[in-house]
Amino acid sequence: MLNTLNTPQREAVKYLDGPLLVLAGAGSGKTRVITQKISYLIDNAGYSPKEIAAITFTNKAAREMQERVSKLMQGKNIKGLTIATFHSLGLQMLRAEAALLGYKPQFSILDSSDTFKIVADILVTTDKQLLRKTQTQISAWKNAFINPDQARAQADEELTHAAAKVYQLYQQTLKAYQAVDFDDLIKLPVELFEQHEVALNKWQRKLQYLLVDEYQDTNACQYKLIKMLTGVRGQFTAVGDDDQAIYGWRGADVKNLHQLTEDFSKLKVIKLEQNYRSTIRILRAANAVISNNPKLFDKKLWSDLGMGDLIQVTAALSEEAEAESVIMKLQAHKFENRTKFLDYAILYRGNHQARIFEQYLRNHKIPYTVSGGQSFFDKTEIKDLISYLRLVANEDDDPAFIRAATTPKKGIGNTTLERLGEFASKHKISLFAAAFEQDFQSGVGNKQLEDLLNFCQYINKLQFRAVRDPAGDVLNDLLNTIQYEAFLYDGEEARAAESKWGNVLDFIGWLTKKGEPNTEFGNESAGKNLLELTQMVSLMSMLEGREDAEPDAVKLSTLHAAKGLEFGHVFLIGCEEGILPHRESIELGLLDPTKIEEERRLMYVGITRAQKTLNISWCKKRKRAGEMQMCDPSRFIAELPKDDVRHFGNPFNKDAEVSKDYGKSKMASIKAMLNKNAAMLK
Repeated sequence: MLNTLNTPQREAVKYLDGPLLVLAGAGSGKTRVITQKISYLIDNAGYSPKEIAAITFTNKAAREMQERVSKLMQGKNIKGLTIATFHSLGLQMLRAEAALLGYKPQFSILDSSDTFKIVADILVTTDKQLLRKTQTQISAWKNAFINPDQARAQADEELTHAAAKVYQLYQQTLKAYQAVDFDDLIKLPVELFEQHEVALNKWQRKLQYLLVDEYQDTNACQYKLIKMLTGVRGQFTAVGDDDQAIYGWRGADVKNLHQLTEDFSKLKVIKLEQNYRSTIRILRAANAVISNNPKLFDKKLWSDLGMGDLIQVTAALSEEAEAESVIMKLQAHKFENRTKFLDYAILYRGNHQARIFEQYLRNHKIPYTVSGGQSFFDKTEIKDLISYLRLVANEDDDPAFIRAATTPKKGIGNTTLERLGEFASKHKISLFAAAFEQDFQSGVGNKQLEDLLNFCQYINKLQFRAVRDPAGDVLNDLLNTIQYEAFLYDGEEARAAESKWGNVLDFIGWLTKKGEPNTEFGNESAGKNLLELTQMVSLMSMLEGREDAEPDAVKLSTLHAAKGLEFGHVFLIGCEEGILPHRESIELGLLDPTKIEEERRLMYVGITRAQKTLNISWCKKRKRAGEMQMCDPSRFIAELPKDDVRHFGNPFNKDAEVSKDYGKSKMASIKAMLNKNAAMLK
């Protein structure tokens, strides 16, 4: 199998003498290196599958890796091999060691809407901007492995001091609910290993070799976790690319790549520079742009896929003109080259830029999908069912209790819930526990108490069945008991209810299948009972939801969401000062040049998504806050190599006449093709 790899790839697979950093440029076959190395570790280096963990950032990457390893190792036993996201590995550790941190194994995982509500309750405000800022600050502290006491000590202004106080109360609330948030799935295992050496030794013995994908996206907490797991042995391969570090705003620290060289003196660095995705012109453009950033490691992408088409840069008069130009070019190119819609992507810096393109695509009856749209798990009907699952797994989960108790209505009114809340708060117990307290029961009417206890006792019954019966049976009985189908049809128009009920059946079918035994990947996909499935669902909903096969449709995506993807033909739109680079980055960049550097890496990611053709566009005028404003082209356009670019629509450009002639010749060739087709039809 190693014969199919190029020299640096082969060296990376075979190197086992200590810690290894593989600097993998865009499209250089990094997943291939990781999967081949897993195979090599098992077949040639004497590792057992259960001693190896490959860690990724998304479910999609983990799934792709699992599929590739299964093909490579066909017919061989790989039971126990861990291929997981950082967060699902953290979940495995917490589930196994929960008692050491004072949690029960069935703790709940709260999503951002649940945690937003907790922050709102603590701050007693409806100011969404303040709530989001506080929520983001708490997340940043957790990612940097800063606890509430440290946050208070470090707070240098009134707002962060207030946020630090909220952080303290927020953590206490989570603990009372026996719940964790998304960031805790990394932070708590690190705390666990710091406080309990026995647990650390156990996991170090269990996971003898680590392979870490997209290493440049790790935050301080994730880096700490890797360092602790690999210990002094440093038996790991980290694969990353400093030129694609675009998640600084969510705590990722590109300096972690450099930190490796300091923390592991024997670190070997191997560069993968051959690109298997793009033409020479596209790579020359990417190299030229990124060369304006200071480099941690010097690296230049190259390709033997041919020179390819010139990169087109178009200056449009307005947003409407830009959208119309892109759609016309896309249609003409598709017609001329007999391609599919899924070969095209329209990429942009911010979600708001997609609206006008959606409108034009709909007008031209062109199918499209929007990346980062509503996740399957964010649909109301799915969240309703998940609230029952969360409560079955952990009756102390108060947010889940409130939703399940009131959806569908069960005779438990707001007054009863208010009294229950007051009693639970006063006695520092959960809502579920409060319902069974004699002192609470004596102050509530018989009918209200009966309805409340019926609900709680039904949850107890489900808890009993959740660990004994097949997940599908329990879920179908739940739907029948709460009469969820009737509830949907009573509250919605028939068509909407039908669609929602279809989603519910999809969800139940999918969970039922997940509950069936599958022994290939022991740690991730073995048959799970309903309690284990519930934690898995909570985590998946936060990572990215379900991903079905790609339809034949144009992909609309932010640059952040497009990382790791590739498309035959890319339209990179809105390349203006204030959009890419972003206005905030320009302002902050005056004091902190790393902000502009991250925007440049975002441009680099956009360019390197393209395989065959790249179209870049910007608007001369754009509507902002209801007023038309003049715009300047992005500084990154000027950084493109002049010999590889053809400009359109720019009156100040010397190539304007050339562009006009180019447009005429293109139109003539399309007309000739139409005439040829018409003649063939005759």
